[in-house]
Amino acid sequence: MPRTEPPASAPARHAAVPQGRWSRSLHLGRLAGELLAGAVATGAGQLARGERPSWAGSVLTPGNAQRLTERLAQMRGAVMKLGQLMSMEGQDVLPAPFAELLARLRDQAYAMPATQLADVLEREYGQGWHQRFRHFSFAPIAAASIGQVHRAETHEGEVLALKIQYPGVRASIDSDVDNLGLLLRMPGLTPPGVALDTLLAPLRAQLQAETDYAAEARAATDYRDRLGDMPELFVPRVNTAHSTAHILAMDFAPGQALATLMQPGVPQSQRDRVATALCRLAVREFFDMRLVQTDPNFGNYLYDADTGRIGLLDFGAAQAVSDARVAQLRELGRALRQAHRARTHEAALAVGLVHASDTPAQQTAVVNLLLTVGEPLRTQGPYDFGASTLVKEVFQQGQEQFLASGYGQPPPADVMLLQRKFMGTFLLCARLGARVDLGEVFGSALDEDAR
Repeated sequence: MPRTEPPASAPARHAAVPQGRWSRSLHLGRLAGELLAGAVATGAGQLARGERPSWAGSVLTPGNAQRLTERLAQMRGAVMKLGQLMSMEGQDVLPAPFAELLARLRDQAYAMPATQLADVLEREYGQGWHQRFRHFSFAPIAAASIGQVHRAETHEGEVLALKIQYPGVRASIDSDVDNLGLLLRMPGLTPPGVALDTLLAPLRAQLQAETDYAAEARAATDYRDRLGDMPELFVPRVNTAHSTAHILAMDFAPGQALATLMQPGVPQSQRDRVATALCRLAVREFFDMRLVQTDPNFGNYLYDADTGRIGLLDFGAAQAVSDARVAQLRELGRALRQAHRARTHEAALAVGLVHASDTPAQQTAVVNLLLTVGEPLRTQGPYDFGASTLVKEVFQQGQEQFLASGYGQPPPADVMLLQRKFMGTFLLCARLGARVDLGEVFGSALDEDAR
């Protein structure tokens, strides 16, 4: 028998993953009712104080933020993935209680109870599954939207991280996304100007990809080979002998969550170095490797303080990039670096960020937004993300565009994911309060003679 930690050592936050369309729909129905009740109570309180009720303000309250995050954390799957996206992309945009509570969803989902976990392990490995390990820890290292991670040691002395997929998550994707669309159409829950169909379509596709662990294993191996030897970065090796359709086994990666670098007392130089390494990685992924991990949230990185290296995790959202797309976005980057309006407009048309069928006002607004986003490329020396108000400025411009002229056609799905990678990386820099010389980082990749 291998050594195992008793289930009691697992985190106190545990709940069985709800399975089946009806069960999951019921959870979302309860959530909608809870949010509505909270909004009504808040509005009644505003009236009692002689204030004019605001529906949006009644929905986006601390109480509703708590209700939303708790229910998403219990459900996991597609609904929690959306919460993770909101936590990453809503920083400095959503009200503080929502941003802070949704941030917990990056790595603090409810864990499966030991009985459900044991059922999954027996289904994947067969009866007597524990005999394949010298040691298995029932306490998860992390619990996220698609699965939870456990540490195990083989009889040969290999230390592994086992990513174990929650039961029923893949089968529930379509119904979850459909129900999410209904929930998010509640007034005040989604910021004005967000096209839900545009948001949910790539979410559906991404979840289908992320629940295919065989494809993720291939992507992780391919990514590791293409990355090669980089002193500050490493990718754990896939262990095929202990991987199945719903368990992905990889070498155990030491380190702590990247969010620990946000704590007081962390030297500025350390935060700058990590942020610069992640920016260099994004540039290398796109321009050299042509394979981009498009989900840059904090939970997908580990920082090893002993070596200073960053472990790269989770390749379910890895996306290959065509030569044509690289050429188009390289041209857009050059135009933004020059702040050349006409060139930016032509590049945006080629990429699909604007379309000829969009109104002149819509096209102008998108170009203005792009030129604002390109500010760090035009800064001489390090760009101070900690002091920048760029995220708020971009959001405000987006709001103004929605109110004035609305949005035209959405960009292609692959462009949306690549856009998320670069903007997400910039947001990581902002959360770290880092200073990064992006002109130097992007420099050679945007040179006119670059190939």
